[in-house]
Amino acid sequence: MSGQGGVHDYGSDIYTEADGSDDTLANLGPLRPLAGIWTSAAGTDVHPVGPGSDVTGAVVDGDEHNVFVERYELHPIDRQTNGPQLFYGLRYHTHIVKPGEVETFHDQVGYWLWEPAARTVLHTLAIPRGQVLLAAGTAEPDATEFEVSATLGSEVYGILSNPFLDRAFHTVSFRVRVTVNDDGTWSYEEHAALRIPDREGLVDHVDRNTLRRIGEPIPNPLAAGADRGRGA
Repeated sequence: MSGQGGVHDYGSDIYTEADGSDDTLANLGPLRPLAGIWTSAAGTDVHPVGPGSDVTGAVVDGDEHNVFVERYELHPIDRQTNGPQLFYGLRYHTHIVKPGEVETFHDQVGYWLWEPAARTVLHTLAIPRGQVLLAAGTAEPDATEFEVSATLGSEVYGILSNPFLDRAFHTVSFRVRVTVNDDGTWSYEEHAALRIPDREGLVDHVDRNTLRRIGEPIPNPLAAGADRGRGA
């Protein structure tokens, strides 16, 4: 288990597509326990604020501390290939609000991907504040804990921000550790290291949550089609 992904030698033929299974859920490796619909009202967020900012949480040493409510949906997609490279994955959407509020506190979409040949987990992230990233880390197929990371400037697992964020809240690294718990829940701890003009050193933006399942995943189209063909 480590940040940054592994590399597999797929050979010289970069065009012939890999064979794969129609059943994504059965081939997700360490991502399998994450499939489904999840929620929690006990998430915690710590992020930097400036003097005189309009804050709703407690402020400690220039950081605002908030509790949040999260709904996290992860549904399987059909297998994906780049020639011989094969991925199984989950398309996700997480939506976060503060307790008792309607306005979105955080919205995020992307994919969790498993590359079996390289024993690698990939995580894509896109948020509507104008930022995207691709993070990766190695893991065994039966791992119950894994971490992915991305670094500013990397040409493979990196971070891109719009010009204002790049200047004002310069994200230099990102990592998230996922833990699958024995009670059927799963947890994440996410850190983004920011460089901010009026703060010394790097500022750690931290999010943590433990989610409980409230719904089953929707089968990927290939698997659903196979079930219909069998009269399911």
